[in-house]
Formats: sequence, structure tokens, C-alpha cells
Amino acid sequence: MYDFTACIVTYNTERDELKKIIECFQKVELRFKLWISDNSEKDDLKEFIEKFSDDRIEYIFNNSNDGFGSGHNVVVKKLLEDGIKSEFHLMVNADVVFEKNTIEKIVSYMRKNTDIGQIGPKILEYDGRLSRSCRLFPTPINLIFRRFLPVKLIVEKLDYNYEMKWYDYEKVIDVPILSGCFIFVRMDVLEEIGGFDERYFMYMEDYDLCRRIGKKWRTVFYPEAEIIHKHGKASYRSRKMMMLHMNSAIKYFNKWGWFFDKERKIKNKECMRKYKK
Repeated sequence: MYDFTACIVTYNTERDELKKIIECFQKVELRFKLWISDNSEKDDLKEFIEKFSDDRIEYIFNNSNDGFGSGHNVVVKKLLEDGIKSEFHLMVNADVVFEKNTIEKIVSYMRKNTDIGQIGPKILEYDGRLSRSCRLFPTPINLIFRRFLPVKLIVEKLDYNYEMKWYDYEKVIDVPILSGCFIFVRMDVLEEIGGFDERYFMYMEDYDLCRRIGKKWRTVFYPEAEIIHKHGKASYRSRKMMMLHMNSAIKYFNKWGWFFDKERKIKNKECMRKYKK
């Protein structure tokens, strides 16, 4: 049985970027298996992965790009169908790096707190700035309508609670939403909820996963562990990515509720009551 399994979904990913995160995994002193789930048009990465000569790392060529969540579900399904036993599972972006003992800290904390379904570390930008990775459940105003608001002050006011700008990121807290760049979950939880909802091609699949996990288990931000993430915000630079983000946001609200979402109201209020100063 593995202490944890992990998956990185790639799509024309830079090799230098992938090399850095694979080397991070190779420093981990736990029993693990890492899959590279490749959504690219060609299997050019296969030879590159094989050069690591590490039987803990396996390459899967999907021969199609059915989305970020689908790429991860390929590995989740493999784990379940092949009877590969693992205590935890990590779904991580290729543009993440972490220091030695980071995952060990997370595993240790999860083992001591068995009611946690998903955990997220503190995330820093490459320049050392804090990435505000915790969120409340979003409203349509937070995700869609703010893009069309011309007044910056109004947008900032709308984002203040949603992005939890009142939180100092120094203590362990329960949160509604964690960043999708580093999703660390208990494997039996992932098996029960069934992985990602593949209706989301890209964006919002992590929000949806958090909501489903949070119905029965704790979702916890754990600042004792830190990672570094490039954090590109592609949807703010590309019209194509922006449209993908919008499309996924519409699917999210169609599923969970636009303006009438009782769970959103209760959980957001509870989080602010407990932690907002």
C-alpha cells in the first residue's frame, strides 16, 4: 500500500517545468507512485519521463484532450479498477514546486485529523508573495458579472469577502474552497465522491470537488506546509481562456444554484463568523 499516489495532468507542458516538480517528488521519503497523465496531441513526453529511470513514475498518454478533470480521472479510475491501494491522493499542477518534507508534514497532519477530507498548503508566488488561495463559495457576481464592472473600487469591495482578504494565512482554518493547483485528498473520500465532474473542461472543477468533499468532511487550509506556484491566471490574459472560464462558471451555477444557494449562504456565513476579525 502506498502512503500516497499523485497525478500531474500535462498538455504541451514545458519539460523544464515538469523536470522541477518530478525532482521535488523524488526527494519525498514516503511510499508513493506518480502518474503523468498526458492530454497532448503526441506522446513526446514518454521518452522524457522514461529517462528518469524511476519506477515510482509512470507515463500515461490519453491520446485526446478531454479536459483537466478528465485527465486526473484517468488515474483515479486506474487506481480503483486495478486495486492500487493508497492512503491519500494528490492532484497537482506541473508549475508547482515544493521543498523536502512538505508532503510528509501534510500526511502527518492528515493522519492525526481523520475528519479532514481535503487539505491545502500555503501557496507562494515565484517572487515570494503570498497567493490568497482560500475562498468562500462564489456568487455569480464574484465570477461572472465583475468582469464587466468598470469601477475597480466596486470589484475590490465584492472580492473582499469572497477572496477572504481579512484572513492572515497564519493559522489552520476550515474553508469552503481551496486552490486547485494542489489538491490533497483522502483516497477513500475520493473513491466515495467519484473524482472530478467531467462536465467542466477547464476551471471550476476544483470548486465543484471542494463542495462535494465539504458536504461530509472538513476542508482545511494548513499553512505549516508551503508550496510555490507559478499562478499564471491565463483567463485574464487570453480571450479563449476567459470564455472557457465563463462557460465553466455557468455550468457551476447551473448545478449549485445562481442566486438561491442555501448551502453557500450557510457555509460562507459560518466561515466569516469563526475567522473574520
